[in-house]
Amino acid sequence: MSMTAAIVFWLIAWGINMQLARSGWRDHRLVRIFVPVLFGVTILVLWQAAVAAFDVSPVILPAPSDIAARFVAETATLREDFVQTVLKGALSGYVIGALAAFLTAIAIDRSRFLTAGLLPIGNFVAALPIVGIAPILVSWFGFDWQSKAAVVVVMVFFPILVNTVQGLAEASAMQKDLMRTYAAGYFQTLLKLRLPAAMPFIFNGLKIATTLALIGAIVAEYFGSPTRGMGFRISTGVGSLSIDLVWAEIAVAALTGSAVYGLVALIEKRVTFWHPSQRTK
Repeated sequence: MSMTAAIVFWLIAWGINMQLARSGWRDHRLVRIFVPVLFGVTILVLWQAAVAAFDVSPVILPAPSDIAARFVAETATLREDFVQTVLKGALSGYVIGALAAFLTAIAIDRSRFLTAGLLPIGNFVAALPIVGIAPILVSWFGFDWQSKAAVVVVMVFFPILVNTVQGLAEASAMQKDLMRTYAAGYFQTLLKLRLPAAMPFIFNGLKIATTLALIGAIVAEYFGSPTRGMGFRISTGVGSLSIDLVWAEIAVAALTGSAVYGLVALIEKRVTFWHPSQRTK
């Protein structure tokens, strides 16, 4: 495709998106899916045309068609890397970190000492750079997925913790007083009032943590990994100038992160259907 044809295609797609955004169908579910998909396709078309028009070396920036061909050719390798990085490292660390953060938030909510002492330390630890803690955790837990899971735990723990603690404080004093008039204990109030009120905050932390988990697992593999994994493949691919394979790994990571984020958002919509943020009208 020539550059002129690509620009024409982009202008047509832009006009379609503008019309859909102004029409009465803009809130329809299919339209909300179609608009970003069409926008993404236009970017790929312009990318393909620009690489061909300016004769860009594949070592600098491969064309989307070359990346797709490498994706198909290396499906087995990509699947193995996906299992190692996502299912073993990122997912296990995400689950462990989320559960630990939730239980710690309950403990903090019960103790003023922990509220005053642990949260400032948490903010300090959350500011530590991943490139600083990843080599340490790899040396502690070894080169397999366990060390990547440990890095993910550290990365997701504090965003979820802070959001959960904030959410548990969301219930108003009048609502808490009403629960006390019903002779409700702490855990009854927690289950029937405070946790439901905290759910939008908890899911906000979970959504933030989905991207952090994948980034943490991939970056941790730069500092030691078996001969598999997304981070390992990206590192070795850059070294061997297999840039199309690197972009294929990036595509897998992007699609996985988007899918997991969308899954958490879908669960949030089902759980917090009552919240004003979930109302369409």
